[in-house]
Amino acid sequence: MTRWRRRLRLHGSCQDRGGLELFYAGTVLIAFLIIGLVVDGGLALNRMSEADYLAQEATRAGAQQIDPGQAITGEALVVDPDAAQAAARAFLRREGVDGDVAVAEDGQSLTVTVHATYQPYFASLIGVGEVPLTGHGAATLLHRPGG
Repeated sequence: MTRWRRRLRLHGSCQDRGGLELFYAGTVLIAFLIIGLVVDGGLALNRMSEADYLAQEATRAGAQQIDPGQAITGEALVVDPDAAQAAARAFLRREGVDGDVAVAEDGQSLTVTVHATYQPYFASLIGVGEVPLTGHGAATLLHRPGG
């Protein structure tokens, strides 16, 4: 037996074979999960921003539906509630999203809430399912005839 083998056998260092490989495998797995969660988080934020954008655009489409009867006579500048809701819902339908549209009693403001979801890529590996997201948009008519 060579001198080095005898020394290794006496110190018992041959029993530690493969321990470092498990550490590296665990580290790589954890790093993969963290990177995946960061990617999923960024994509979910992007989807939420898109939902807000769509809600704001639907609100804008609805707020353009001014009631001509009151605007022409100079009584008030208000939205036509039925036309505003129809225009906002038509926009949401064209974009393929679901949402709620509400017009205030006084006809001066309109709000739209968009309901969307995000299906994570990496987080689904650890059991996270579909994530619900909500976007909001609001418009208020500021100009009034004579004011």
